[in-house]
Amino acid sequence: MEKFVTLTSRAIPLSIENIDTDQIIPARFLKATSKAGFGENLFRDWRFNKDGSENKDFALNQDIYEGKILVAGDNFGCGSSREHAAWALTDYGFKVIVSSYFADIFKGNALNNGLLPIQVSPETLKKLLKTIKKDPETELVINLEKQYLTIEGTDVKESFEIDAYKKMCMMNGYDDIDFLVSNKDKIEAFEASRTF
Repeated sequence: MEKFVTLTSRAIPLSIENIDTDQIIPARFLKATSKAGFGENLFRDWRFNKDGSENKDFALNQDIYEGKILVAGDNFGCGSSREHAAWALTDYGFKVIVSSYFADIFKGNALNNGLLPIQVSPETLKKLLKTIKKDPETELVINLEKQYLTIEGTDVKESFEIDAYKKMCMMNGYDDIDFLVSNKDKIEAFEASRTF
């Protein structure tokens, strides 16, 4: 995984509430076991019309919006426990998802795959969506080390919570195996000190 300490990026607003994992990545695309390629089908049934043409009304298809941050409506990632939802979001290029609520399993899957879910108050979420829609060039600043999100050039700032272990892993670019490998010397020293 890539290290994540700070990120300044434009954002894509998706003000739909209760986005479930089947909307993020429909079940018919879950046949692969590699993480690569899932981004092609992110929000497939919303991004494309039944004839395969792009749905120009969908935010991800609008040229005015771009960035590594998705600002979504309340209750993001509900539904099934499929980890493929986090794979699809990261493969598409997102580094951060902002919402006022995340399903617990989705939140865990996101953190395990280097995708930072930031939970903000409903009021802050409304401000973010309104600001981005009014000015698509708005940049958000995410500071993982100090655990805050802000709208660049404004006084809008909100702290967010994150598990200390997951924060450390993201800042160092570790998955769970990388973390264990980084502690190999300590593990070996502990094992050597034990008597049976």
